Amino acid sequence: MKTTSMSKGSTPENYVRELRLRSPVSSQVYLSILNGFQRFVAEQAEDKSVSQTTIRQWLKDRTLAWPFHIVTDRARLVDRFLDWRVNNRALTSNPFADLRAEYGQRTTTPVVRALLNPDPEAALEALRPLPRFGSFLGPVMCEHVGLMHAMGYRYNTQAERLLRLDRFLQSRPDLSGHPLTELIREWTNTRSTPQHALDCHQAGRLLSSVLSRIDPTVERIPSDKRIWRLAKERYRQPYIFSEQDVLGLLETALSFPSPQSPLRPKTLHMMLVLAYCAGLRIGEVVRLNVGDFNSDDRVIEVHGTKFFKSRRLPLSDSAVAALQSYLTARKGAGASTSPDAALFWHQHAGGRYSRDRAGKLLVRVLRRAKLKPDPGRVGPRVHDLRHRADSPIMPTSRTGALVGGARGELGFGIIRGSPGRPGVGRRAGIVLV
Repeated sequence: MKTTSMSKGSTPENYVRELRLRSPVSSQVYLSILNGFQRFVAEQAEDKSVSQTTIRQWLKDRTLAWPFHIVTDRARLVDRFLDWRVNNRALTSNPFADLRAEYGQRTTTPVVRALLNPDPEAALEALRPLPRFGSFLGPVMCEHVGLMHAMGYRYNTQAERLLRLDRFLQSRPDLSGHPLTELIREWTNTRSTPQHALDCHQAGRLLSSVLSRIDPTVERIPSDKRIWRLAKERYRQPYIFSEQDVLGLLETALSFPSPQSPLRPKTLHMMLVLAYCAGLRIGEVVRLNVGDFNSDDRVIEVHGTKFFKSRRLPLSDSAVAALQSYLTARKGAGASTSPDAALFWHQHAGGRYSRDRAGKLLVRVLRRAKLKPDPGRVGPRVHDLRHRADSPIMPTSRTGALVGGARGELGFGIIRGSPGRPGVGRRAGIVLV
């Protein structure tokens, strides 16, 4: 695998410049690592090619100077740099990306660990995932999942359960041909958590139903309420925020410390306003574009959400005013005003908050507001703000302005909460079919 000569547009300097790192020190460190990698490649390969052999030699050389966790961190940087060069057509392919694709890895660290193994071929082969639906029941599972997809169902949760069962069966070839009830019992015994038992039970019931349509002699697995009860006892109950809780949460968001990103406090505040007033999920919030807000109709449109649905949600005057104020601050920070630009924007490459990053920042706001304990997955969740999305009037902010919620009396259809979730409020809005 050979690279083209290093053109002016594919240098480490241009790559680091495009990252727009806030710290000059970080830029210098990145440049030092990438320039060092380029020099190593030039010295090791006569034709200056970036091959898997060269990558392995560089990793082994770096382990003499850096601890393993630093090697993996710097390898990820080199991996991203090589991807960037491939996208700029300055490199034919990225060896790290090729290895990840070949051995089914989402991250670089397992590949680095395998390349540093004394027997890299065997270590890489050990990373290769089991084939999808490769067990003796795999064809039946695969056909059923394909049928449900063809009928228009996403079916992601059920397909993942069946895949986990399939992987277990591939790891236990001695169970081939045994009754389904025995297979599910053996799978359940691999872990002791109630949730695992429930997942095994649900997968077994689904598969027994599928098999009974093919062979009527197959016994269907009945529902076991005890398994459901034990698992649901561990679930966190919905938390209903009081008006005082929400007021403190909004105040905390506006005072969130962010000296390097002045827009972030207003961004977090606006995310909470939409979660509380419009009942949006975190994923829906971060996927919003500028063009999804219609100030004339006082509505915000949410596209491609749960169950393939989209909806148009009414906002009160105060929520519209808060959103317009945020858009003004966003424009002043240098964000694009294009209709397809991310509504919640940041200065880094890409410009859009990920669901994971936004969720972690909002959890920090919850903890700073003293609503959530510091350690563990306990206490209120950001998602729980949706339970009060039917409130006609939200608490006043420190400026005295009301942050209003969507009103059911505006004439829009009411979408009720799930009957299986007591205490969950109603949400006002239109479902676009």
